[in-house]
Amino acid sequence: MEAEAWRVRGELLLAATDDGARFATVERCFWRALAVARRRGMGCFVLRSALSLARFLRAQGRHAEAHTLLSDVYAGFTEGFDTVDMRAARELLAQLTAEQMLAA
Repeated sequence: MEAEAWRVRGELLLAATDDGARFATVERCFWRALAVARRRGMGCFVLRSALSLARFLRAQGRHAEAHTLLSDVYAGFTEGFDTVDMRAARELLAQLTAEQMLAA
């Protein structure tokens, strides 16, 4: 549950702040959640952490970074494509792809 705790902390900090200085802390929380989930082999928490981080990166205008991160995580799955998190990842990837095409 450590990974999820870091992810939720990041989400709560993000919701509670409009101060750009705190965004670095939010990002660190999401990266930490992702690292912990990967280290412990917790696939669903890897995906959930990657989704939170990708959404954050997108909001910061870092679309390519968000797309790369999420597509790499998504590609590692071979099942469970009908779960809520997988559907959300697929939808976000489609949006990020469209945004990259418009920017090009």
